[in-house]
Amino acid sequence: MSEVRLPVLPTTVIGSYPRPTWLRRMIKLWKSGKIEDEHMKEAFDDAVVSVVRDQENAGVDIPSDGEQRRDEMVEYFAERIGGFKFYDPIRIWGNAYFKKPAVYAPLEYKGSITVNEYLFLRTVSTRPIVKMTITGPYTIADWSFNEYYSTKEELAFELSKIINRELKALEEAGAPYVQIDEPALTTHLKELDWAVEAINNAIKGVNIKVGMHVCYGEYSRMIPYLDNLKVSQLAFEFANRSFKDIEVVKKFPEDKELGFGVIDVHNRRVETVDEVIAGIKKVLEFIPVERLYINPDCGLKLLPREIAREKMRVMVEAVNRLRKEIRKEGPVIRLPQPNLKQ
Repeated sequence: MSEVRLPVLPTTVIGSYPRPTWLRRMIKLWKSGKIEDEHMKEAFDDAVVSVVRDQENAGVDIPSDGEQRRDEMVEYFAERIGGFKFYDPIRIWGNAYFKKPAVYAPLEYKGSITVNEYLFLRTVSTRPIVKMTITGPYTIADWSFNEYYSTKEELAFELSKIINRELKALEEAGAPYVQIDEPALTTHLKELDWAVEAINNAIKGVNIKVGMHVCYGEYSRMIPYLDNLKVSQLAFEFANRSFKDIEVVKKFPEDKELGFGVIDVHNRRVETVDEVIAGIKKVLEFIPVERLYINPDCGLKLLPREIAREKMRVMVEAVNRLRKEIRKEGPVIRLPQPNLKQ
């Protein structure tokens, strides 16, 4: 494996990014049968190029594809795994709806879900490292109707086998960095023991950088389980909490990096550079700079695009100012050798 050294305090995004207005219109036309699949694919590709440029122009070190092809984080994966079906959409917040999946038969890995997304992102990004995102086995299980397996635990472990195959496919394709999204993880404290084991099962035998994003809930609940969790990085939201529970990171295991959320994605007010700097300086009191990445709290998807751009710009400017003070080398990420048969 070759290696890439990142700057100190590497900046990244959590994953999702606002879809361009024209893409939302194209999707409506496509779903009504007025646009052919090949034209829709071209539109998705163009949207990825557009949002990657937004991130790179803002100065983000590790961009994502903005999840432009995904309507919803669980629905997207369930549609591509055998054994799921869908009922009518359900309301999740405000006027947002998603098709809640139901497991009605044995789950089946039908082939790679995200490899082509990674390969396209790799061709259009100018950055040496890009990030792919995958919804984790526990959240898919928790947000689905279970009509087949005896318990949610059994369902989560079956999903972990599928996620493991997908992670290994991404590794074979050369992806260096994958983030598992588990927003449901802190919502059922009594299930954390086996939920952590399901996540570990999903990353078993995977030799690339795997982080995990968790938002919502009380992070202090997770502390007793972190030593056993095999991911190398945890990305947590803090800006939305006004950095109030920041001291929880003092209890992080020394082998874990922190993806530190400094941008509130639930508020359209754009933070000031000084506010972001102050937040980062607070966390540096508890965790060494060598183990720190900087990112928004969560995905930027629900913000207007111009606000998402400005929030990223502010985040990067704050980090650039701090880099002038810190003057240290950043972390190293290994690049797997891609399988040329991909």
